This record gives sequence, structure tokens and C-alpha cells, in this order.
Amino acid sequence: MQTPRIVKYLTSAAVVLTLLAPAPTAVAASPAGTAPGTAASEASTGAVAPEADSWQPPLSTRGRYIVDAQGNRFRLKSANWDGAQGSWSGSGSTADPANHHAGQNSSGIPLGLDRAPLPALLADFHRLGINSVRLPFSNEMIRATAPVPDTAVASNPQLRGRTPLQIYDAVVAALTQDGFAVVLNNHTNTSRWCCGVDGNERWNSGQSTGQWADDWVFMARRYAANARVVGADLYNEVRRDVLDDPNWGLGDGHDWYAAAQLAADRILTEGNPDLLIVVEGINWTGVPVDGLPHERPTLAPVRTLSHTLLDAHKLVYSAHFYGYTGPRHSGATGIGETHDARYQDLTRDQLFQVLTDQAFFVTAEGQHYTAPVWISEFGIGAQETGAAARAWFGNLTDYFADHDADFAYWPLIGWEGHDDWALLRYDTTGRRYGLLDQADWRGAAWDHLMTSATRTGPVPQVSVRRMLTTDHGDAVQSRRVRAGGDWDPGASKAACPDGLRLIGLSHSGGRGLCTDTSGGDLRAPGTAQTVVTDERNVPAGGDWAGGYTKLQCPAGQFLIGYSRRGERVSAALCVPARSAPGRVGRTVWFDRSDNRPVDAGGDFAAGQYKGQCAADEYATGIAYTTRIGGTPGPAALLCVALRP
Repeated sequence: MQTPRIVKYLTSAAVVLTLLAPAPTAVAASPAGTAPGTAASEASTGAVAPEADSWQPPLSTRGRYIVDAQGNRFRLKSANWDGAQGSWSGSGSTADPANHHAGQNSSGIPLGLDRAPLPALLADFHRLGINSVRLPFSNEMIRATAPVPDTAVASNPQLRGRTPLQIYDAVVAALTQDGFAVVLNNHTNTSRWCCGVDGNERWNSGQSTGQWADDWVFMARRYAANARVVGADLYNEVRRDVLDDPNWGLGDGHDWYAAAQLAADRILTEGNPDLLIVVEGINWTGVPVDGLPHERPTLAPVRTLSHTLLDAHKLVYSAHFYGYTGPRHSGATGIGETHDARYQDLTRDQLFQVLTDQAFFVTAEGQHYTAPVWISEFGIGAQETGAAARAWFGNLTDYFADHDADFAYWPLIGWEGHDDWALLRYDTTGRRYGLLDQADWRGAAWDHLMTSATRTGPVPQVSVRRMLTTDHGDAVQSRRVRAGGDWDPGASKAACPDGLRLIGLSHSGGRGLCTDTSGGDLRAPGTAQTVVTDERNVPAGGDWAGGYTKLQCPAGQFLIGYSRRGERVSAALCVPARSAPGRVGRTVWFDRSDNRPVDAGGDFAAGQYKGQCAADEYATGIAYTTRIGGTPGPAALLCVALRP
């Protein structure tokens, strides 16, 4: 999460310590408040309360869009209801409100339950026009056994005597019963305010990756019967700790790409196969000192290394944008501040280009990384007076409106006189202030975002491309193949998700590309598959790669997977086709250069030679050399027309 804060960086001879501490939050002026649910409040915004039953879960993806069970567009118009992730600043007594963010002690539960009844809160959410809520939690919250203080639920006495998790349960139930979609968000390990060097920098900062994944399985199972719990947002703002950066694909204990892949796999196989999997980009790497490497990678690494899930229609990528941070600016003021531009320093055109480069390129159709992008945090204070900051907020929301973006504002609820960033603020009597009041300058931008033209109704099926990587182990992303067991013991194996076929390979590095382009799901029903390790299926007179070893599928079958031992090809995995495929084939060589069609779907093996069949072909053979001095990786594909 990011609300106003001072970002401090302490430098010593050995290490630069990154410390992000909450900044003093401006105390809101006292506009003429209105009681929750008044007609005047509703009239002050153009947003209209959504119908509770206007969408049908579960949600999935079609290209850049999220769709419901009927295939209709479901745009995530969301806000973050925080509190259950913790509010303690990390120093001093937890009992002292002064030691909590903005003086708001959340008691480890969603904010506002001490100030307004749940029905009143939900009614105000509807008035904002949102249809979904990102609901943060901490791993510590899951295990907390002490009941929350009665004062923390003063306006909801039915919740007295419950633990934080039980209250989280009640909030989830209330939201979903009222028609909202809920995305669970693992925000922190420990229940304290995020985000800096606070013990919550990575998913495994205070626990093992295995325990973190176990907790996700627990949470996915806990709400599996509630179909309006639609997503798992895996971890918030992965960033550098004191000594090391997170990375995207190095295969070590700080590899966020691999950890997200692991958690997604376990959630979909052990927890709830219907959930969307939300993977946020890396929020910060490097030491924020002029002259030293540092940046905010966000989703840029996805261009060359994207996730492939067991279900090819469940992946959503996310990113956060705040005006006081920047592409290479940590958000610090004073100590630790660099001379890099903040987002709010950029011109409108510069900001739009950065948003595209850091996140929205992912929405381009037909790429191996194509997915919806959810900007799951952005925000600004109601008392912000800076011209640059205000212009940034208007430009940002204009971009979201123009690009029909999915979004989630931070935060949804706060205490009046404490956190002026909140869309809705409540005083101790339950009186509401904030965006629904005409005095809030943010209202115009919010209304534009909520009422701008948006795609609705049915979204047609689109072709899918997904990459495979055996960089650091197996990538068997087919449930049907997994059910058959280990088809090449000791080798690194890869298999396309069910419904997709293998269409491309890299000469080295063990990368592959899968698709359903032109043909859809070609595989015949059942679990039949053939592991090919020799040339027995090459017909007489059919040498399509002279001097090379050829692993060719039996007649009527096509490639969905491959395996390797080191760089050497080990086996090809073939499955029967639904109907008789074409017979006219061609050899696609790629051992000396790339050989791919123009609409290739992105670089799935950066820096390596790659070969790829055309969109209207399937692959039915892999050729490689065993010559001394040669590279034993794939050198050619046998590509055959989909239709006779």
C-alpha cells in the first residue's frame, strides 16, 4: 500500500538501508458532512449503484478483458478496504493510536467497523459506483487467536468476541451477499503498516515460501464455497530489503516470478480452481542513491518472461502508481531522495508513455504475456493542494478512462480527521465525509473514471499464446499430462496448458511457446499420449531434417510438450488430434537464426534463436544434432497445416 509517507534512506559504508516510514497525513478540513445514505450525497456523484445480480461468477479472462461466467465483460471498478493487514507503524506500543498509520488503530480488521454498521458502509460503497473490493490481510491475521476489542466493532456489536479472521469472514460474507466481487490480497506477513524495510518486503521475509503458499491454500479453501470471492492477489509491493533485491526468474530464494508461479499452481490445484490469480510486478530494486542502480520495474520483465498457469484464462497482472513516486524515484523527500522524476513531474504525454511501458503493454492482444492489467492501487489526498499532484491525478484517471482500465483506489475507508486519502471517512458518530460530498475536489476525476465509455456485454473468444520455461525445473502446465505421471524421469519437462498446442521452441535455454490460434483445442478426449524418444515414427522417405535426429509424433498426433537433459533434447510429448490433421509439412530451421512468422506473439526466449510454426499449423516433430561440437538443443520443427 502507499499513502502519504516520508521515505528515508540511511547510507553507511557497507550498506544502504531502505526505510519507508509513514509521513504525517494531512488532517482533513471539515466540510459539511452528511449522514450515510442521504439523497444529497447520492446526488453529488454520477455513479450508480450496481445491481447485485448483474454478473455471474466465476471470473476468467479473454485476452485483455476479465469476463464473468456468461462471457460478459466484468471491469474491476474497485477500492481497497484496508485494515486487516495491520496499521501499527512498527515502533512503540501497539495500544497507542499515535503509533499507527494516521493515528488509526485498525485492530487488525477492516477499518470503519467501529464507526458505522456494515449495511451503511456497503450502501456507501454502492453509491461510489464500485463493483469489487480488494481486501488486504496479513499472514499474522490468519493465526491470531485473541478476540478484537469491543471498541473496534462498536457499530457492529454482532461481531464482538470474534478473532480478526472471523471478522474478516464476516466482512467477506457481507460484501459478497451485497453483490460485490472480493479479491483477497496478501498484503503483509506481519500485521504492521506497509511498505518499506519492515519485515514484509517479500512474501518470504518472515516465513518460508512453503508456509506462504500453505497460507494461500488455506485462504482459497476457506472461501471456495463463496463464488463471489473471485481472486487471489498473491503479494503486495515486492521490493528490496536491506541486503538484496527481489528478481524475476533467477531461480533463487528471492525469485518473485517463481514464487508466484508456485503459489498460483497450488491455489488452482489444492485451493480453488475458479480464482483469478493476480500477480503484481516488482515494486522496487536497487539503492535509491544518485549514481547507483535503482528502479521500479513494475511489469517490464513480463515482456520476456510471463507466467503460464494450469488454466490459461486465470492470469491477471497488476501494478501500483502514486504521484509522489516515479519510475526511478522511491518517493523519498529529503534523506534518500534522488534527482529522478516523480510520476507527477512528468508531462501528460510522458506519463501516458510510462504507464504503457511499465504496465499497459501487457494488454496488447496476441502476445505470450497478454492479460488484463489491474491497477490495484492509486490514490491522492482530499486536502492535496499541489498543482503537479492534482494534475497527475487527473491525467492518470484520464488514461484509465481512455484505456478502459481495471482499477482499485487506495484506500476506501478512513477516519475523519486522520486519513484524507480515503474515499469515505467516518467520524465517531458515524457521520460520513469524503468523495460523496461536493466539497471533495477528487470528485470530478472519479466521476469521469466511473462514467466514461467502457466495453460491456459479451467478449468474443480470442486466441491464446503462452510461453513455457524449463529454466529452473519442470513446466508441466497440463492437468491431463500431470494425471499421467512422470513421462520422462530425470529430465526437465514442459507441457502446454490443456487446450493449447506447442508451436515454438528455442534452440537453447529450454523455452517453448503454446497456442490455440486458428484451431482451438485440437486434442482428442481422453488421456492418451505418446512419449517419443527415437525415430521410429519417421516414415520411409520422409527425412525432413537430413543428418539430424528426429523425434516425430505418430500419424494423427501433434506436439504439446518436450523434455531436455541439460541442453540436449530428451523427448517429445505427443497427443492424438480430434480429427484428421493436414498432411503437408515443412521444416522450420532455427539453429542459426530466428525463424518465426511476423505475428509471432512476443519474444518468449530473449537472446536465443527461436523457431515457430505459422498460426495455421501445428508442430509434429523436433530435430536436433548429436554431432560433436554442435548444440544439442532443438534445431528444427516439423510444421504441418492444420487442415488437409
